[in-house]
Amino acid sequence: MSFKPHYSRFLAGLGERLHFRAHSHHPWPDAARDAHLRAWDDAAAHADDKWARVLGTTIPAAQSAVAAALRLPSAAAVAFAPNTHEFIARLLSCLNAAPRILTTDSEFHSFARQAARLEEDGAAVTRVAVEPFATFPQRFARAAARGGWNFVFLSQVFFNSGLRLREDDLERIAAAVEEPSILTIDGYHGFMAVPTDFSRLARRAFYLAGGYKYAQAGEGACFLAVPPGCALRPRNTGWFADFSGLEKGAGESVGYGEGGWRFWGSTFDPSGLYRLNAVAQWRRSLDLSVEKSDAHVRALQRRFLSRLVERPRGALNAKALVCEDLTRLGHFLTFRVPEAPALSERLAAERGVLTDARADRLRFGFGLYQDEADVDALFARLGRLS
Repeated sequence: MSFKPHYSRFLAGLGERLHFRAHSHHPWPDAARDAHLRAWDDAAAHADDKWARVLGTTIPAAQSAVAAALRLPSAAAVAFAPNTHEFIARLLSCLNAAPRILTTDSEFHSFARQAARLEEDGAAVTRVAVEPFATFPQRFARAAARGGWNFVFLSQVFFNSGLRLREDDLERIAAAVEEPSILTIDGYHGFMAVPTDFSRLARRAFYLAGGYKYAQAGEGACFLAVPPGCALRPRNTGWFADFSGLEKGAGESVGYGEGGWRFWGSTFDPSGLYRLNAVAQWRRSLDLSVEKSDAHVRALQRRFLSRLVERPRGALNAKALVCEDLTRLGHFLTFRVPEAPALSERLAAERGVLTDARADRLRFGFGLYQDEADVDALFARLGRLS
């Protein structure tokens, strides 16, 4: 089945270019544009009174969509913010000075940069190498079991390789992390891409992700799933964090709401949640589960790789694939090639193929807006690569 008609506006904007950056900025379905306009119209019609609608309808619908996708025990555990770094800063603000942090050498900049800055001021940061992939879950669990960590942070799918940790990998790691260490899973490359059952982990770990990639809702729709019974008191806190207590006035100590509310910030642009809800509704109208969309993407990945096996394109060949096991991959293929950024620029400028690069790694992302013809066109445009 082709889903391309549902992306008519984004595809029209691309023209003849082939977009293989779904792992970066995933095209939005047309339903998201309609929702964006609806947010504007609601603001025009209701002004300040729009917040009654946002708080009473938009937020609960978005919480339910996230909870359903992750099989969370409670939708009320979900907090929203414009970006994931806001949540990272808020979680870290629960700690005392100079915390002991366990993480990996392959986290995205939203966390890696912040951890490096804290390290300058005395934080003890231990980074476990993700490669070799086969032994990573065991090695990270052993490091976690040494104890004494204040904060443990790792990705579900690593941005620089595509390696995906399964639920049993994450559960093994969670079991090794002693209370009261804060355990956080960065699920940005997993959410709405690979089927994820977080029901058991939800009682121990935080999970953060957002709408910019596979949720297809664009910017400003990030979330944090908070474990039940969480009593942390972030120092970085906004007035939404005790929204229900506003009318009580100030008390002897700063109050926090229940569930995910304690990790909210302040006034935000709700249009991202309008888009998130619209995409969730669009998927429901098509009976398009994460399992089905994942199968669609896997078929495209296999088609592309089979072409490369038959006819390698210079340095771009199956042997250059960073992680070869598709069952352990997210929705992008990462190739280790010399001068990857320059090659990515050449592909865009000379052949109309949009990819991206990180250091020596060239990434091709696949999504619902593509079909087999797009993969064949990509392979044809690659031609001979020197």
